[in-house]
Amino acid sequence: MFGATQNNELLFNYMKKRSQNKKTITRQSYKYRWFVLTHESLSYYDGNIEKRGNRKGEIFLNSIRGVEEVENLSLDLNNNVFQVVYLESNDCYTLYIVAETKRQRETWIQALRLACKDKHSSFFQKYHPGVWTKSLDKYTCCDQIDRKAPGCELSFIERHDDLPSIGKHSSSSHLGYTPSLTSAENFEKTYIAIYNFKPMAEGDLQLFKGERYEVLDNSLEHWWVAKSKNGKTGYIPSTYVRKLRDLEIYDWYYKDITRQKCEEYLRRDGRDGCFMVRDSTTPRIFYTVSLYANGKPRHYHVKQNDKKFYLSERCYFSTVPELVNYHKHNAAGLETRLHFPPRHGQRTAPTTAGFGHDHWEIDPSELVRGKELGTGCFGTVYEAWWKDNIVAIKLMKTGSMSEHGFIEEAKTMTQLSHPNLVQLYGVVTKQQPLIIITEFMMHGSLWQFLKSKVPRILNETERLIMFCVDVCKGMEYLESRKCIHRDLAARNCLVGQNYVVKVGDFGLARHVIDDEYSSSYGAKFPIKWAAPEVLKYTRFSSKSDVWAFGVLIWEIFSGGQLPFANITNADVVEIICNKDERLKKPIDCPQSVFTQMMNCWARKAEDRPSFKILLSCLHAILEST
Repeated sequence: MFGATQNNELLFNYMKKRSQNKKTITRQSYKYRWFVLTHESLSYYDGNIEKRGNRKGEIFLNSIRGVEEVENLSLDLNNNVFQVVYLESNDCYTLYIVAETKRQRETWIQALRLACKDKHSSFFQKYHPGVWTKSLDKYTCCDQIDRKAPGCELSFIERHDDLPSIGKHSSSSHLGYTPSLTSAENFEKTYIAIYNFKPMAEGDLQLFKGERYEVLDNSLEHWWVAKSKNGKTGYIPSTYVRKLRDLEIYDWYYKDITRQKCEEYLRRDGRDGCFMVRDSTTPRIFYTVSLYANGKPRHYHVKQNDKKFYLSERCYFSTVPELVNYHKHNAAGLETRLHFPPRHGQRTAPTTAGFGHDHWEIDPSELVRGKELGTGCFGTVYEAWWKDNIVAIKLMKTGSMSEHGFIEEAKTMTQLSHPNLVQLYGVVTKQQPLIIITEFMMHGSLWQFLKSKVPRILNETERLIMFCVDVCKGMEYLESRKCIHRDLAARNCLVGQNYVVKVGDFGLARHVIDDEYSSSYGAKFPIKWAAPEVLKYTRFSSKSDVWAFGVLIWEIFSGGQLPFANITNADVVEIICNKDERLKKPIDCPQSVFTQMMNCWARKAEDRPSFKILLSCLHAILEST
């Protein structure tokens, strides 16, 4: 019920508001307030429905930049919600108000717009019909994780709604306001955090998903210096932030995902309208919209014409987000409208290069050892905790490693970081035994995984090829860094969340002293994975890693069998170097995959493909499977 106005008051009513979360750590809550509209401001007071209490907040009309409805049920399943977007202290906020009835909402929206018109307020050209919610860390309407993101719908001044023209915001169409970023140079320095990051070393800066940060120094690859909106500076992991224009600030964009993995996520979700946008592997097509509808995944190429994006119905858009937003409201040639990203397979925060920007020597007292995970040629591996982080620790066998050489190299190795490499976080060198701290991989070694899943996994050809693709990606990265693994094998690859395979133990082999790794020539390497030039001359290179990768593919498609089983190391050298024979094709291995194995096993190193070429070939096989 509306109260009778008095003095300067135009309208007042008892309604519910959502907390505005001006501080990052505040929780989302609702409170009833008396809202009062005057010729100067919108104020709200505590009290109860019988009596108005003290004023708790005030928004001056000349600071208001938008008054719009909110989609029903998007604000914690509430109906009749409207929003007031306004500027305060050089920042932009949104006040969400829950009216009692649809008529009450319409009355308040009209009254606010008219009052703002009288004050010559400048309104934004776009707004968000959904809401930004802390539980999802994104807008419900367009999946933007930037709280200051541009609106995705035209505001009432652009739609020519009921009121005469109200002044537009002259400097930006953004539903956000950053007056400190006045130049193109500063705009280019502005990034959005796409993951939360908790500082792990002195000098690190905490990141909150969806918040903006100014990058001050990006000269280092993995750790940048950034400044928060509160003026705090420190190091941040570069993989945790993206530029304002980057598609990775949207939850529906999956940059580097295969068609097969995409279909797996869509099927697991199983809801019509579940979708994602991914990079396309089709030549001259940059993006693909993958959509689940009527019981199966469907794929639509995003085409380009004169720098405009479109799907089959040829409605043109300047950006991919605009295209996605349009098809959220109009199927227009698709099986159904786009609704939401899949619930499974959500992007997880990548590992950081080390535990901090300059923190690689770990205090052993900070490690809490858990259960044993396995024993290998390098040592015994345990599950462990470092502060709040679950990790794997490897206790090296005493006398098994040339420790001085490895310690010199360890700091450099912590800076090797890729989604398909097991991250080396740090080492313990000030006591015996030497301890290596790495990323924890929940499913253990690829070799163990293959053995445990036989025979079922042998029937999943696509998944087995994806394992090969994952390893190839990690090796391509090492190849680009001029880093030689020397001991690539299924036992040294690990399987993590969502069955992603990562290459581990890179850089360790040349520091290991172990009989299993010694040939009659005194070299240290696993004979059955070794290339001819390694067996003959101990000559390692990325091409010898390519040979070992071929053997690893054979392991994958043979279900983790030992190559050259029941054959001595000396006989293997004879078979490979003198008889020029190779491993036989596993029974269920596609011929196209075996062809790539044989390419990896070319006698001359220069005749073997690079990992980059192998990756391209494996992708092509996946697409045709």
